[in-house]
Amino acid sequence: MRFLEIDGKRYVWKDILQRRREQLKQSRQPQPTLFDLKEDARPPTERTAAGRYLEPTLFDRNRE
Repeated sequence: MRFLEIDGKRYVWKDILQRRREQLKQSRQPQPTLFDLKEDARPPTERTAAGRYLEPTLFDRNRE
């Protein structure tokens, strides 16, 4: 199949495949971030909600 007809217009199949390859290539590229990423300096247990629930540090910080 060399041509594809859509709504009365003929498209070359090779061109369609080439455009699809370009779309796939662009989708694999990473997107730019909206803000600068920063390292999380908290202890490992405080980085997740489950860790904060299991080991609360509210009262530990008041002692210092």
